Amino acid sequence: MRIRAARPADLPALLEIYNDAVVHTTASWDLVPWTPVEHAEWYATKAGHGHPVMVADDNGVVVGYAAYGPFRPKAGYAGTMEHSVYVHPNHQGKGIGRALLVAIIDAARADGVHALIGGLSADNEASTALHRSLGFVEVGRLPEVGRKFDRWLDLVLVQLFL
Repeated sequence: MRIRAARPADLPALLEIYNDAVVHTTASWDLVPWTPVEHAEWYATKAGHGHPVMVADDNGVVVGYAAYGPFRPKAGYAGTMEHSVYVHPNHQGKGIGRALLVAIIDAARADGVHALIGGLSADNEASTALHRSLGFVEVGRLPEVGRKFDRWLDLVLVQLFL
């Protein structure tokens, strides 16, 4: 497996991975799967602002991806980015999420990002453990700010200074 920059040809695989998370997990709080057009616009926005989208490529098959973008839209937040990591369900638990998160941390550091933020569902123990193992610390917990699968969800904010 290798980590590389995403290409437009990867978008169908990224969309499949993301939409699986939408439908089956609380890793995303979207309630409806994205369309190919919405996903292409997401990718174009990242590319247009120079924000990386990295993929885990296993012999030509995209099995996960990570990206970062603005934490909040105000100019004063320019040095802080929010990231996301998604791994295909058939490839979880193999270190792919870790490799992607390390790659996105390295990219953020190289781009001069000051702080990287993650917004994690409090019930996502694997993601919480992964982030903690790479030095992220919990800096906030917002009880019951999201709703999915007919239940309220807590948002945990984690942060890493670069």
